[in-house]
Amino acid sequence: MSWAAARALAARSVGRLEPARVPLQEALGRRLAAPVTALVPVPGVDVAAMDGYAVAGPGPWLVVGGVLAGGAPYGGVLRAGEAVEIATGAPAPAGAEAVLPYEHAIAAPSPGRPDARAVPGPQRRPGTDPLWVGGAVEAGRHIRRRGEDVAEGAVVLGAGSTVTPAVLGLAASLGHDTLRVRPRIRVTVLVTGDEVVHEGLPAPGRVRDAIGPFLPGLVEWAGGRVVGTTRLPDGPGALREALAGPPFTTGKGGDVAVVCGASSKGPADHLRGVLAELGAELLVDGVAVRPGHPQMLARLPGGGLVVGLPGNPFAALAAALTLLAPIVREAAGASAGASAGTSIGTSIGTSIGRETSALAGPVRVHPRDTRLVPVRRSGRGAVPVGHDRPGSLWGAALADALAVVPAGWSGEQVELIELPPGG
Repeated sequence: MSWAAARALAARSVGRLEPARVPLQEALGRRLAAPVTALVPVPGVDVAAMDGYAVAGPGPWLVVGGVLAGGAPYGGVLRAGEAVEIATGAPAPAGAEAVLPYEHAIAAPSPGRPDARAVPGPQRRPGTDPLWVGGAVEAGRHIRRRGEDVAEGAVVLGAGSTVTPAVLGLAASLGHDTLRVRPRIRVTVLVTGDEVVHEGLPAPGRVRDAIGPFLPGLVEWAGGRVVGTTRLPDGPGALREALAGPPFTTGKGGDVAVVCGASSKGPADHLRGVLAELGAELLVDGVAVRPGHPQMLARLPGGGLVVGLPGNPFAALAAALTLLAPIVREAAGASAGASAGTSIGTSIGTSIGRETSALAGPVRVHPRDTRLVPVRRSGRGAVPVGHDRPGSLWGAALADALAVVPAGWSGEQVELIELPPGG
């Protein structure tokens, strides 16, 4: 199967899961399944935007009360010539026309007193000693009117938006305790191989697991979550047992098993035989791409999907970006084919949601298969970084994208697949 066809089929293989309403703290990084509207106006009432005096009519003004942020509002209506000492964020009294900031206020002469002096700060006085203030004000100045920032009922974000930290703060300010979001598909990682070790220095004939460590970050970046990692020995028994039980037999279709290794056709590769025994539908059996051609996609009778990755680390990464990432992104409500990368320079552009670029360096072209080449974006185009053998992630760690170089490529622009931040 061609690389493009496999990627498109992977995106179609999972239906979009039912949205869920979750607390704000659980929504970060997910996509909105419904628009966010303002449940309350912002601000909720007319409030002071400065510390000073809320005034009505022309000055001088007699200070008749005070209001603190979060305190009880002034109970009356300001009449011309009256003021209320007020804190930033406190509700403005009815009748207030502006706020005179402390730094612009002077102690104004009261009837029968000609003196005037600066009023540097709060001047609340106990008892009956009156305070008169004066100063230049502009009508409406330093009062934020109800709904001035956000009107009640306004749609502030559309469905499909990603929930960022700022979105969480915005939603909270608008009265939301929960958000309706797309679900995160659940991914279980099954790492196979008697030769694979998971810590320390590998002995001769053994190798460190380099696939298990990168999968959680890749799945999270695509919009899913890894719910468990299991290490399995070679042989069909343990693999069959892992795939035959929950959650893949529940019929919900919301779970993916990623099998690392065992997807090729060698004597230790048992995935095909196990899937056949379980009655799975084989959707993809090999992809015309280098590295990563021995990759697989199957659907179990219960609805769960199985993604088979090659055992070589860079080949596994290429296969994960071909099959696993589109599945996760589609389930999360994101476009499986779109790159989140930003175009840089005149040599890079986007077409139908895909990022394309000229290649600013030589690449090896395969006569029959698509090649995925680690590159870094630049103003000249996508620069190949080298170190792209199937068994090494060195090139991928240096790159910020993989260039999709078709068979027989002859210099035209190529598609770029974004890598998770950091390679």
